[in-house]
Amino acid sequence: MYRTSTFITAFAISLALSACGGKGDDKLGEQAQEAMENKADKMDAMADNMSGTADDMMEAKADATREAGEAKEEAIDRSDVNADALSAAQRSEIVNGN
Repeated sequence: MYRTSTFITAFAISLALSACGGKGDDKLGEQAQEAMENKADKMDAMADNMSGTADDMMEAKADATREAGEAKEEAIDRSDVNADALSAAQRSEIVNGN
């Protein structure tokens, strides 16, 4: 019984550690998503000064930007990029798309 519980515990710990990666890609993905969120917030503020179709289109664009930010975050995380090995300029390019 002791061997089984030890094995299960060790397996769970190794699974948890492998999920977090430790390469900085989670933080990089979050930064990219946050940058897109900030752009969407600016679009929402612009929409507040509009009316009718222009307002609706700007709000739709903000929603699409948020969704793109979430997708970008997931893509960065799935890519398992070693963000710690990237230069500041490379990280900025990934986050901001510059």
